[in-house]
Amino acid sequence: MRTVILSLMLAVIGFGGFWGWNYNPKIRSKVEDLLSSATFQTLEVRYSAETIMHAHKKELLKDNNHVFLDPTLKFVPYLLMDVKYTRTHDKTGEGVILWGLVDGEMVINTGTWEKTHGFTDCIASNATKHEFKIINALASRGGTWDREGLSRFLNIENHVLDNWVDNCRKKSLIVQNGNTYRLHLQEPKLQVIPETKLDQWLVTKPTKHALRVKKRYRATQIENIARAAFGNDFAVRKTTEIFLPVYSIVVQNPDGSQMTTYWNALNGKRLLGPTTEIE
Repeated sequence: MRTVILSLMLAVIGFGGFWGWNYNPKIRSKVEDLLSSATFQTLEVRYSAETIMHAHKKELLKDNNHVFLDPTLKFVPYLLMDVKYTRTHDKTGEGVILWGLVDGEMVINTGTWEKTHGFTDCIASNATKHEFKIINALASRGGTWDREGLSRFLNIENHVLDNWVDNCRKKSLIVQNGNTYRLHLQEPKLQVIPETKLDQWLVTKPTKHALRVKKRYRATQIENIARAAFGNDFAVRKTTEIFLPVYSIVVQNPDGSQMTTYWNALNGKRLLGPTTEIE
């Protein structure tokens, strides 16, 4: 009888721990506080929540019946990679890349927070360096190219091209219409220099009480996809996990429902696109 009761208790504790970790950010954050160091690195907060709410009051509050609730500051994880790559045939480029550990996209410029589009799909499908030859070739032509031109550009045998193309099709990275191939992405943005324009300061923040968003991707996944995308001359010398401060600003509607928007505390701009992973 004692064994049965003990087993039930362990099952309840195990389920409670699983639920708390996956569905309660506050519990997860507290556990991470205990397991991690006392501080972490984050980009600097340059805009307060109050400043953002005041600047966008007319946009967010339709009338006096809509009110702001208390904002929340969250920290979204990114991988900062110290890299080197071939800039031209006789010059090497060195810099850093900031890559999202939640959305899987690379930040092109931290001032505007311009990002790539398409790497998330490549990570999900575990795209290889050979498949990226097809992807990059199509991206360089605006996303579409015929078979003859693609074959001539890559300078590979037909059976090799067919194998690479077939793999990309199976992974839903490209689609084929007759003898024409195109990237299976809406407005892809993959042809970028492997370097983030970053001129903001990193600061150190106490881990305690900081609400950090759960990572969706591992650092190794990001490194692997970057190596596959940027070629043999691309090298990652060092990686550091850092965070972007993001405000969760909530508006209470007259009917009791709530509208939540997310704002970059670094540049004061609203985060667009999918943000469900931040919630």
